[in-house]
Amino acid sequence: MKARFIHPEWPAPASVTAYTTTRLAGEETFLAVPAGVQMKQVHGIAVVDAASASDDVAADACFSRRAGIACRVVTADCLPILLCNRAGNEVAAIHAGWRGLQAGVVEATLAQLQTAPTELLAWLGPAISQTHYEVGGELREAFVATAAASMEAQVESCFYPSGDRFHADMAGLARLRLEFAGLLHIYGGEHCTYADPGLFYSYRRDGAGTGRMSSVIYFSES
Repeated sequence: MKARFIHPEWPAPASVTAYTTTRLAGEETFLAVPAGVQMKQVHGIAVVDAASASDDVAADACFSRRAGIACRVVTADCLPILLCNRAGNEVAAIHAGWRGLQAGVVEATLAQLQTAPTELLAWLGPAISQTHYEVGGELREAFVATAAASMEAQVESCFYPSGDRFHADMAGLARLRLEFAGLLHIYGGEHCTYADPGLFYSYRRDGAGTGRMSSVIYFSES
């Protein structure tokens, strides 16, 4: 039986709740989400505090250090990244499309957190997989051009050629950025939105009229 929610398999503290909805969850799911900002995602690198930002703020990541305030992003092929710290009192959610990921939305989010990267856990939620994500050479060149010299070979390995185009591994690219920033504990990345139409929405498979999944994280008072 297919699930209404995807829960991270990670050693998060008991105070942390995290999940991605599937297309079986229904709209009533959103009514149960704790208070938090509803961002206008623009494929950029702006990061806001979910406890104080106004709804429809143009941003692609948010964080919370207040119990009961949720961080939420919506996706339909882009990569949702959820973060929490080992203490269970700081969380964040990132909408990582290729533009935001290449421009530095991961790094911008980590810069807003008070927790050292080594004390953070990251989960890569459902997104389009490398098998189904064909892109042009300019996208590959953009990622390679902005990679640290020590990472160039690894970034190049996240693209395999298909004629004059490439297949891009967005989860792999995100994992590299998180690792380079100092994270040691990274989970997820196995769910493909394109390959499972019974469970996930997919912009590339179904077009602009498709729905969206919500990826949510928050913590409760210990």
